[in-house]
Amino acid sequence: MTLISFQNPTSSGSVEFDSNNFDSYLASKELVFVNFYADWCRFSNLLAPIFNEAAEKVEKEFGETGRVVLGRVDCDKQSSIASRYKVSKYPTLKLIRNGIALKKEYRGQRSPEAFLEYIKKQLESPIQEFHELNEVLKIDAKKRVFIGYMTSNTSQGYDTYRRVASNLKEECSFYVGFGDASKQMHPPDHDIIAFRPDRTRSVDQDETFTGNIENFDELLAWTQAKCVALVREITFENAEELTEEGLPFLILFHHPDDADSIKRFNNLVQRELLEDRQTINFLTADGLKFAHPLHHLGKSEKDLPLIAIDSFRHMYLFPDAKQMDVPGKVKQFISNLHSGKLHREYHYGPDPTEPQAQEVVAGANQLPTNPPESTFKKLAPSDTRYSFVNRDEL
Repeated sequence: MTLISFQNPTSSGSVEFDSNNFDSYLASKELVFVNFYADWCRFSNLLAPIFNEAAEKVEKEFGETGRVVLGRVDCDKQSSIASRYKVSKYPTLKLIRNGIALKKEYRGQRSPEAFLEYIKKQLESPIQEFHELNEVLKIDAKKRVFIGYMTSNTSQGYDTYRRVASNLKEECSFYVGFGDASKQMHPPDHDIIAFRPDRTRSVDQDETFTGNIENFDELLAWTQAKCVALVREITFENAEELTEEGLPFLILFHHPDDADSIKRFNNLVQRELLEDRQTINFLTADGLKFAHPLHHLGKSEKDLPLIAIDSFRHMYLFPDAKQMDVPGKVKQFISNLHSGKLHREYHYGPDPTEPQAQEVVAGANQLPTNPPESTFKKLAPSDTRYSFVNRDEL
């Protein structure tokens, strides 16, 4: 008989977080890499010595900078912390940068060397430096761009800019010029950060940040509002990350050559749906690449464009994408999702006084009883990679 011995996750190495010290670490460290574990979980115990060894390696390499710490949370004892980050599977590894958790959990190789390399990569500067002012005109603006015109890289303003950029580097591009490279663009001893919209979609002039450049929260809020697009494109590469945001999807399925529908959809969101951005994600999807969801809706390429909601439980089809410009039509569709009306009508038919979302059924004129299952939830993280709160499932 083979005996398996587990190390307790409270051994030396990483810091044991609790309700008394967790927030102070978040406030004082740029990166906090957290191992959410449970003592009873076999996989948590297997990971514990590996994570502690990684913590020692990170401390040896970056300890003097004070920028990073690896820590662990016992989710049974610290349930309020686990609940804050919606942790229900163990072990779960999350990186918290400048107090804000990354939307995507760490799912790379679980070895001390891999963890160290991950931290090294996260600490790399996300800002590209230009050395002559004319280089600014040559910036490839496929992403939205922020440009810092600064005196030196030792100022508090630059450090704040660097931290903000590290939080948003996946969505936008960040540049900076120091000294002679940028002195024409800012008053003496007064650093400036400017926003440049995506030139493929806008001809707006660069917009200068007018707040306190040394205030992280203020600069982050301004930058985030400019950086994160209201409408994003979903791909097979980013679908998992988008599902982890936990919001239902309002998706425009379009033909890749149909730029007009994309423009109309963007205008609709900007015009009518801004207040809904906290409760639903606005997305566009290539209807040829995502033919499988269309098949679930009983549709195909010839039916494009289409608008649908994926609630991660079911998919609901908007009656007619051509009506997206009708004031209030799509907004009511979203409201009907949140009120439960869409789901109710799929099971019991339309309310007698109000036309509702189109039924999607196998046969014409058949009363729906089973709405199409969510397609995009299948692109979410696998439930089989972690232990579950229900210990019977171990």
